[in-house]
Amino acid sequence: MQFGICFKGEAHPDRTKNLVRQAEAGGFEYCWFYDSHILWRDSYVAMAMCMEHTSKMRFGPCVTNPGVRDWSVAASLFASLALQSNGRFDVGAGRGDSSLRVMGKKPANLARLSEFTDKVKAMVRGEEVTYDQCPAPVKIPWSTGYELPIWLAAYGPKAIKVAGEKGDGLVLQIAEPAICQWLSERAIAAGKA
Repeated sequence: MQFGICFKGEAHPDRTKNLVRQAEAGGFEYCWFYDSHILWRDSYVAMAMCMEHTSKMRFGPCVTNPGVRDWSVAASLFASLALQSNGRFDVGAGRGDSSLRVMGKKPANLARLSEFTDKVKAMVRGEEVTYDQCPAPVKIPWSTGYELPIWLAAYGPKAIKVAGEKGDGLVLQIAEPAICQWLSERAIAAGKA
């Protein structure tokens, strides 16, 4: 069994850094940070700091979404953090409930989350892509070919279907056995398990 720790962005940076070091020393393998830029401090600054004080722990937002950053900005950020951490970077992504609603915007629909997952992974790998925010083809020329793991936050059957087909993992608020079974079936049907 693997364990992780998650921060909202409320703790002082020194405390966060110390807790992450202690968690890694205690066998924790993941460190997640909420990515809701208005409600809490920037998660990516905190992750970059903590990466410099650990050697094995994996980091990532839990969760980001397709609605607050241009996708090429997100892909460049993710590829940069993967490079800085020697491949210890994952992404948790969802529809954007907290970070978008606080600005009076609606969360992304599942089609947009699915497209975000595909396009960002492709850009991080170094592939040329187009998407609605950027009609000209874009490519990150310095990409290292990193295969970015994206965990999708989902709860209902439609979202879990997308997570099973597109995601590399599932972020659940409640690990209900029926939901876990549904995800397994979707992942198997998509040839991912």
